[in-house]
Amino acid sequence: MLIGAGLAVSGCVMQAISRNALADPGILGINAGAGLAVMLFISFYPSTAQAPIYLLPIFAWLGAGLTAALICFLSYKRHENISPTRLLLTGIAVAAGISAAMIVLTLKLSPEKYQTMATWLAGSIWGTNWKYVLALLPFIAALLPYIFYKARIMNVLNLGEQTATGLGAYVSREQILLLAAAVGLAGSCVAVSGGIGFVGLIGPHLARRLVGPKHQLLLPTSALAGSLLVITADTIGRWILQPSEVPTGIVVAVIGAPYFLYLLTRSKA
Repeated sequence: MLIGAGLAVSGCVMQAISRNALADPGILGINAGAGLAVMLFISFYPSTAQAPIYLLPIFAWLGAGLTAALICFLSYKRHENISPTRLLLTGIAVAAGISAAMIVLTLKLSPEKYQTMATWLAGSIWGTNWKYVLALLPFIAALLPYIFYKARIMNVLNLGEQTATGLGAYVSREQILLLAAAVGLAGSCVAVSGGIGFVGLIGPHLARRLVGPKHQLLLPTSALAGSLLVITADTIGRWILQPSEVPTGIVVAVIGAPYFLYLLTRSKA
């Protein structure tokens, strides 16, 4: 539940600050950056059991933050700021590059570490015991209330930069703070769940159809929709090929990839 809520709210924030309905931490490469940091972290220690679990979300946040900064830098064009289309394409390109780097790194891992990373990359929610929950909980407890508190500001940002500035919002500052919070949510969730994409895309879109665009309702509804999506995908993955288990990330991808293509064809960007 925590993973689904965190990823969905992170996607909702990214869609608001970029004014891009296709923004998602997985599609934009944020999850890939967090994953690369987690891979380096796990590779550094002799085994995951000996690694300090509570550092996983911190490393993931750093990796996600550096990736977000790189994407924003590459997407920025002087006198034009960041266009939604350029942001999306840059994120996809960066994600592809990071994924290639991760594949190269996996070739140098020991069989034990390779199995761990293969499980992580598939989105098997490998951190399912309480120590992983406790490692994730502080980030959820701190960042979700902060983002919910900023719901009114997100409504203003949706009106456009000039209008938001005219209404008294410090647009650049608010965008940076909200982006940092969204990246923190996505990175910490990815550290525990593995490579689960499209939750940040599907959750907010389902919520928007139910409650409309006002973030006071959209954010908590997105969190609920994301939680239900991950729980449903995990249940399907455990049931469909018994006694084997299909990773949750694969089940979500089967649902999310066609939905992303559907939204892409309808986008006016």
